Amino acid sequence: MFYSLLYPLAEDFKILNLFRYITFRTGGALATAFLLFFLCAPVFINWMKRLQGKGQPIRSCLHHEAKKGTPTMGGVLILLCMIVSLLLWADLENPYIIILLLSSLGFGLTGFLDDYAKVTQQDYKGMPGRLKLFCQGVVSLSALYFIVRLDSSGKATHLAFPFFKNFTLDLGIFYYVFGTLVIAGASNAVNLTDGLDGLVTFPIIMVAVVFLIIAYLAGHAELAKYLQIYAVSGSGEIAVFCGAVIGACLGFLWFNAPPAQIFMGDTGSLFLGGSLGIISVITKNEIVLAVVGGLFVLEAVSVMVQVASLRLFGKRVFLMSPIHHHFEKKGWPETTIVIRFWIISILLAFLGLATLKIR
Repeated sequence: MFYSLLYPLAEDFKILNLFRYITFRTGGALATAFLLFFLCAPVFINWMKRLQGKGQPIRSCLHHEAKKGTPTMGGVLILLCMIVSLLLWADLENPYIIILLLSSLGFGLTGFLDDYAKVTQQDYKGMPGRLKLFCQGVVSLSALYFIVRLDSSGKATHLAFPFFKNFTLDLGIFYYVFGTLVIAGASNAVNLTDGLDGLVTFPIIMVAVVFLIIAYLAGHAELAKYLQIYAVSGSGEIAVFCGAVIGACLGFLWFNAPPAQIFMGDTGSLFLGGSLGIISVITKNEIVLAVVGGLFVLEAVSVMVQVASLRLFGKRVFLMSPIHHHFEKKGWPETTIVIRFWIISILLAFLGLATLKIR
């Protein structure tokens, strides 16, 4: 809104020329989302406590009795703060912003229905897994369809590889399958990581920071050419989206730090993971997402390995999956697991950024 209303007045009021710059509006989106969450959270948390009563059901095998009664659906406020911030600071005529907004609402609604089922039924399983996967698949495929249609470079269905300057692989019609798996997979991987206070939020922030930089560079033709990365016209505006995500997540982390006053729930984890997957597809950095979000990949793979091992051999590879619960079972304190996973996410973020230059 600010961009549409104030930037046209820049000829008369030079200071309004600031709204032309993506960097300025990204900072504004980050600060706005954080302040909105910080100011609204106390009221929202109390409201959720009254509505939910017992809060999110806790699995008895995890011995998290102290967390009983903690409300969930903090992702609702993350989503709302992000949307309000975007409406104020983003160029709402940018098609990628529209895709990300609508997709976030789609993933958020899926997560909300799952959270609602968990709270009302007092069952940590939530909505049926197949139904949740179907909803994620529909949102992912819909977003991918419009992303491919917007690409005018002739490489809409190409997969780019880090460390290679010009090499891409044309997947043709199979790119729709691959892209859907990337987006829905990212959504589920983030969801699986959300198991301890503060565990998932900081890695999300780190991935969002990396893709903020990537999106800005990809949207700048000269910088993209210099770094020899895939240039995507209009993708620079995604930096504003990432800024809003970072701000809202920082606000959430303030209240989710141990001991958590509220949990994110599937409402937040599904839309945040899905959004990051969509951004990686837009910027042609799907493989970089697997590097930067390697922590999420590790969590998802640990679940797949555990399930496969149990079905094929009747034996467990981990004491419990996802893998952060394995370390809990080994006696690691929760804060130790969270901080060490944060350190891993920082290292992976720097590794992901290195792929921009080493080509």
